[in-house]
Amino acid sequence: MKVRIRYQTEYRYGAAVSFSPHVFRLFPKADTHSVIKRLSFETNSSAHVHHGRDLYDNRVASCFYPGRHDALWCRLEIELALENKNPFHFLLAPHALDFPFSYKPDERRALEPFLARLGPPVELSFWRCETKPTVSALIDLNEAIFRNLTYERREEGSARTPAETLAAGGGACRDFAVLLAETLRGLGVAARLASGYLWEGMSTGPMKAEGALHAWVEAYLPGAGWIGLDPANGIFCDHNHITAAVGLSPADVTPISGRFFTDQPVSSAMSASLDISPCPE
Repeated sequence: MKVRIRYQTEYRYGAAVSFSPHVFRLFPKADTHSVIKRLSFETNSSAHVHHGRDLYDNRVASCFYPGRHDALWCRLEIELALENKNPFHFLLAPHALDFPFSYKPDERRALEPFLARLGPPVELSFWRCETKPTVSALIDLNEAIFRNLTYERREEGSARTPAETLAAGGGACRDFAVLLAETLRGLGVAARLASGYLWEGMSTGPMKAEGALHAWVEAYLPGAGWIGLDPANGIFCDHNHITAAVGLSPADVTPISGRFFTDQPVSSAMSASLDISPCPE
């Protein structure tokens, strides 16, 4: 299946402002189940654009905007070839078959940053850790967050802390992702955040956050590698999840990051659109 992703966003201001460098994390990562066939990225004509890799090996565009402007915009078009992916097509190493498990010393050294919690311990009233097969335990945890919290679509704003999400009884996909990642780290499982695109076209039913930029979690399972879990939908990630960025904290996977500066208050507005659809072979 070949799909086309079209994304555009624009920030408009009531007066001309200046911009810090902006980083765009919108480009799909290499994967055996997805191959980029064509990619076009555009932003303000005066911008200096540098394509490179960040700390987590994400493909990024770093953009520098000289002068002052009353708008900042970007347009992205990508054509991808996707193949079906069974999210459970993996084998665990013997020491990770049962949950909870412990990493071997060499694994722990490499995974240390993804094992450290970014905040206080997370306590889930609706789920408790039990000794059982690792995959079953992770399915139960992922589905418990999905069943017990309410999803809300929130385009702007920072991710909430786990405590804020639990107190509110729900949140956006990035809030679900932070909650699951911090819970996993507290259980001794290395976890990183992921962001990208979610497409319903090859799924068996409707999914929350489809048609928008999305966030989920990847857990490192010995023998299997980094495995995606989507707590906003209560599923393990398959070919419908097109990863653009991974990282330790929400700031590492924010699709667009940067600031504007002005000498006086100005009005601002943001608009965005995303379309993912099949395209001719």
